[in-house]
Amino acid sequence: MRVLFSTIGSRGDVQPVVALASHLKALGHEVRVCVPPDFREWIESLGVPVIPIGPEVRKFAASRPTATQPQRPLTAEQGRQMVQATVATQFETLTSAAEGFDVIVAATALQVAARSVAEKMGIPYVFAAYAPVVLPSPHHAPPPLPGEAPPTTNDNGELWAQNAARFNDLFRAAVNARRASLGLAEISDVRSHMMTDQPWLAADATLGPWPDPTDGRVLQTGAWILPDERPLSYELDRFLASGDRPVYFGFGSTRAPEEAGRVMLHAARELGRRAIVSQGWFDDSLVENERDCLPIGEVNLHALFPRVAAVVHHGGAGTTTAAALAGAPQVVIPNHYDQHYWAQRVQTLGIGTAHAAGVPTKDSLARALAQSLRPEVEARARAVAGRVRRDGTEVAAKRLVALT
Repeated sequence: MRVLFSTIGSRGDVQPVVALASHLKALGHEVRVCVPPDFREWIESLGVPVIPIGPEVRKFAASRPTATQPQRPLTAEQGRQMVQATVATQFETLTSAAEGFDVIVAATALQVAARSVAEKMGIPYVFAAYAPVVLPSPHHAPPPLPGEAPPTTNDNGELWAQNAARFNDLFRAAVNARRASLGLAEISDVRSHMMTDQPWLAADATLGPWPDPTDGRVLQTGAWILPDERPLSYELDRFLASGDRPVYFGFGSTRAPEEAGRVMLHAARELGRRAIVSQGWFDDSLVENERDCLPIGEVNLHALFPRVAAVVHHGGAGTTTAAALAGAPQVVIPNHYDQHYWAQRVQTLGIGTAHAAGVPTKDSLARALAQSLRPEVEARARAVAGRVRRDGTEVAAKRLVALT
């Protein structure tokens, strides 16, 4: 079997497809992934072939607005040109990459070309989401998009209809123009076409259950977790062993809020805790390297999290799952999309605290962290860890084989 994977986004969007691709490769299947060029060197070091798609995500993330450099809004013409370029890149790249392959797996909600390419080639297509809230359901509202105004209704059906309309306004004309060039019929709804009527949910059923267990249209495989055997660095291991368990602070591959370093240190010190601070992709939020704080770069979270007192993070699906697997209490500071969902799940499960969205203050973060470090929260986090499954890639691989 030859499987083409495609995803566009940050490390958190890319790593799950790499996990499933690596698992299939180990079973003897041929795999290829289309991802932003940032990740090519890392993925190819795992023995998985890469076809770059789109621009570098780091450049996009680094250009996000700040208080001193606000972002200028795009004109209508600039927006139209950007959408057309995105759609053209997806169709062209995926058409070439999928030649001779048996199935296409697309993950994240920007895959507007993958199903059309699969349709043209006459091969199966799978759409996968990493959080239940990404998939339409009367039981929840769609995740908020950056810059989107607060909803004016509590009717989930109406909110999903508005969400579909936004997809159509952005992409339908460009997608249908490309489909016409391939001899394919027009589509009326971009989102439902992309997500299909039988999507996959690559999330753990304890952490992020599909809200309607009687709804057989959604296949919940479990999270796609990439095994990581890398040891911790000597410096990090020595820091961990030199005192009480520290608190880990990290915002994934996104820019940390301004003043975040000082806020994190204050919160940890207020509670008498040492701190480990992830630098992410940027070095402009580094904290002072004092004896009670260690800034680190990219690291094996599955080796680190079992050795920390708590994990303070942005609410990405991968980080939430890694912390839950480790039995580490969490503080989630969501900023966009499905991060709000994961923050509420952590709160609901009692394995941590959902901080308000946006930039934390020294006091607000200290309060949230103190809440998560209570003994009863630590006990629940350890109990939930025993219920989180690790076989999501195995489940997904078996279903893919059955498709071909």
